[in-house]
Amino acid sequence: MPSSKPTSKFTTFTLIFILIIIISSLIPVHATDPDEDDIDLEGIEELIAVDEQEDHERTQNGNLGSTRVLSRAQKVVLELNHDNTKKTLDGNEYVLVLGYTPWCPRSAELMPQFAEAANVLKDLGSPVLMGKLDAERYPKMASLVEIKGYPTLILFVNGTSQPYTGGYTAEEIAIWVRKKSGDPVVRLSSVAEAEDFVKKHSLFALGNSICSPNEIFQGVRYGEFIKAAVSDNEIQFAETNSIEIAELLFATIKPTDPFLGLVKSEPERYTAFDSPFESNEILQFLELNKFPLVTTLTELNSMKVYSSRVKLQVYIFGEVDELKVISEPLQDFARKFWSKIMILLVDIKEDDLAKPFLTLLGLEGSEDIVVAAFDNKISTKYILESDPTPANIEEFCSGLVQGTIAPYFKSQPVPDNKNVSVRIVVGKTFDSEILGSSKNILLEVHSPWCMNCEATTKQVEKLAKHFKNYDDLVFARIDASANEHPQFQVTDFPVLLFYPAADKTNPIQLPSKYSTKDMATFIKKHIRKEEHETKDEL
Repeated sequence: MPSSKPTSKFTTFTLIFILIIIISSLIPVHATDPDEDDIDLEGIEELIAVDEQEDHERTQNGNLGSTRVLSRAQKVVLELNHDNTKKTLDGNEYVLVLGYTPWCPRSAELMPQFAEAANVLKDLGSPVLMGKLDAERYPKMASLVEIKGYPTLILFVNGTSQPYTGGYTAEEIAIWVRKKSGDPVVRLSSVAEAEDFVKKHSLFALGNSICSPNEIFQGVRYGEFIKAAVSDNEIQFAETNSIEIAELLFATIKPTDPFLGLVKSEPERYTAFDSPFESNEILQFLELNKFPLVTTLTELNSMKVYSSRVKLQVYIFGEVDELKVISEPLQDFARKFWSKIMILLVDIKEDDLAKPFLTLLGLEGSEDIVVAAFDNKISTKYILESDPTPANIEEFCSGLVQGTIAPYFKSQPVPDNKNVSVRIVVGKTFDSEILGSSKNILLEVHSPWCMNCEATTKQVEKLAKHFKNYDDLVFARIDASANEHPQFQVTDFPVLLFYPAADKTNPIQLPSKYSTKDMATFIKKHIRKEEHETKDEL
């Protein structure tokens, strides 16, 4: 029986890639429950207490070193175990649980972000208790809190779980938790508060004069503002009715009533909202503007990028130093394609980020800069064939928007088919070798990883020798994992397709259970049929 393989269309490859991303972030839990340490719930106050001496040193020295800050933050996170998990969830209004395992790389990346978020929330007086659970060491507790992969974040409100839908930096975790457990908007009433707020937030939405003088922090427009703040899971909202404070936060503010703007720690720092003051319009504005004009793809922002409303995305793969050189010129023209194209820089050495895309392009071994585009709306990919200069990249982006760039189909190099019994077909030669041929063709479709393909290959070799004197019959082979064509689609490997000389648009698939003798009978029958139809035409 053929071994099952998804379609070779880019749609399916995109789905495969999404599955790879999901699998890499949700590694299934496998463990047995070993002896567990006893930590009583009564010790929570000790575990979350912060050393007052370190606070004194912070006052004296300005700031702790990054290592000491992390150490301080980790003290705020409760270690959950077999004995205290259920008591903690039942005894606290809000508990954010991080399910992890020590050997998981993604858990290791998230752990310091989680700890720092706990530190930030404690300083803000948040009622949320932050706890981490080694799901491999305590599998029964992991099952209790429904941890099904590593790492997992789950918020419990009065013992009931809510899925985590925020980002994965310390700031994003703190913002999400604060919105779910308290006021979704920070009200700024003094310059000092505003200055402190700016230091803590690299991305925020600012509302000014949202209310009329006789309806301070209430009314229809304010309701839409609050509704958007509650619905958004990533961006901290701030509000003020002071133009002085607003100008401190948004330097280019214009005296409009009401005013809403987005502030980012990027070259494109200030973006003003100019649509109807409705929550849906506000959310769309934030979604389209929250990314930098030129975004560096990372493990932490990758899922947000893939789920962005901007489905046409241009990826530039290169080494870090090369990307630094090209980044500034890209900023100069990126604004032209705002809301139409997302421009992304990817470190080609980061296999987890770059390799899935480069594999889709058939360029996984490339060491040069690669510029490619993926339109996730119509599941199509494109590639820049010319030198990756800023001018050529700009022209490439313009062509994508105008629809003048042809889709890209990957192909192996054109082979030398001299003196071979079975011709090798690649993506670039599919038209000439198959669709444009005037002969009958038996095409073997295979893949290097296909376990059942070797037996079929041997059958085809035997058939090619048997029919070597048939001038109107050609035997061919294509590796479908490395070659694509818009009129070439398969669902299984191996597959044998017979293309009649008179009709190349409707190939006939041979039954998978055919023996070599059955295949020979099939070929002779269809060749005689072709000859008979030709004589009738004459």
